[in-house]
Amino acid sequence: MTISQVAASILYEHGTIIGFNTTTEQFQIYQNASLHIQNDRFTGLAEGGLSSVPPNTTQINASGRIIGPGYTLGSNTTLADYVQKFGEYGPAVQNFTTTDIYLGQLVGSLELLHGGTTTVLDHSHAAWSNDGIDASVNGSYDSGVRTFYAHTLHVIDNDFTWNDQISKLRALTTDKRFQDNDLMHLGLAYDDFYGNTPENITEMWNIVREGNLTHVTTHYMNGPWGWLNSVQLLDDLGWLNTSVPVVFSHGAFLTAEDARLLRQRNQYISTTPESELHFGHNHPNIELIVDQASLGVDCHFTFSSSHIQQARLWLQSLRAPESLKVLETWEVPWNNPMSVRQAYYLITRAGGLALRRQDLGIIAVGSKADVVVYRGDSPNLLGWHDPIAALVLHSDVGDIEDVLLDGKFVKRGGKLLHPDWEAIKSRFLDSAARIQEQWLSFDWPSLTSGSGFNDGFSLYATADQIDSLRGNGTGY
Repeated sequence: MTISQVAASILYEHGTIIGFNTTTEQFQIYQNASLHIQNDRFTGLAEGGLSSVPPNTTQINASGRIIGPGYTLGSNTTLADYVQKFGEYGPAVQNFTTTDIYLGQLVGSLELLHGGTTTVLDHSHAAWSNDGIDASVNGSYDSGVRTFYAHTLHVIDNDFTWNDQISKLRALTTDKRFQDNDLMHLGLAYDDFYGNTPENITEMWNIVREGNLTHVTTHYMNGPWGWLNSVQLLDDLGWLNTSVPVVFSHGAFLTAEDARLLRQRNQYISTTPESELHFGHNHPNIELIVDQASLGVDCHFTFSSSHIQQARLWLQSLRAPESLKVLETWEVPWNNPMSVRQAYYLITRAGGLALRRQDLGIIAVGSKADVVVYRGDSPNLLGWHDPIAALVLHSDVGDIEDVLLDGKFVKRGGKLLHPDWEAIKSRFLDSAARIQEQWLSFDWPSLTSGSGFNDGFSLYATADQIDSLRGNGTGY
């Protein structure tokens, strides 16, 4: 029996707890406080002690610790070079085995838990066969992370037809794993609302409604990117004014009408700061709709999956241009354009709201018992005063001591508790080595040799390279 299966009643005492007041929609800091967890819910929260807890309660001294809610995120993949090499339209379809898919999904999900992320919206791209889909679902399920699994429908260059994909989605609606617990939720991912037939779009919506799918997600990147699954388009199709959350990934170059509809329909975008900088697609206009946004990671095979890191990067990415606007008038800004609390909100409460889950991403009596416990005595946190500022500006994954999901430990004392972790690591390394060797051996065509990006929607151009080397050469 693992630690994660032991205690149904847990009491953290003497800690600093980042609670949430659902009346004021503000974080509420509890000092020298107690937090009681019964099964999968928070049942007590107060400064000092709690008057009564069950006799079999596991009591934990949290003195010097910062206790916050588990993080919530969305995860997706875009960019010309990466789509070509690793997406469902490249050689991954022919070369990734079901074992590769399973291990990638499992280890990626465990990486999230290691960093304190307890809920993920997964736009599952590895949907190019029934076996591949099963491998993805199995990997998520075996990891234990709360997964809003979005089954991808797409036109791909193999024999997995549209009708095959629809049949698989219908079959998943009866999968017990999506029905018997709160850790697996079935949804739809689709990226061609602007190009498909009305009949296919109606068929998808009927499955969403009849199959009780819990969410829909799509990539929306306007401007030269040409992924035109706009908020306005989906509203015109009748997909937004319902109880089903629709999450728009990225939202670059969204319009004023898109923003108005997001607010009117209470739908959200998931902006992924690091990937949008790393991949070069950027996030113009997103600062104008942060009130209907949450933060995601995108594809963490290219960078860290730390949700705190995304919040920190987004905070400074929004502060800088607002300050620059004032500096360009030869004046100096006296105020701070964005607070650490706003950044923290986007990786906690906002993620739950994007999925229409009031009980996720917060510590409040009655909400889901997803917890991240940070040691406050590491060199980078020692002497902290404001717990939210400490986490957003100073913490890293190495400071995380415990992670609980649904009231059960998934990380304890700084170590993941997955019972097969050592064997998984070995299998994953073998899989990664084989894939890396294959990909390095491919003769990749130049992106500029074709018709342009997104089947000629935009032409390619050359970005200037940074010169980091004195004298000749750039150091690139």
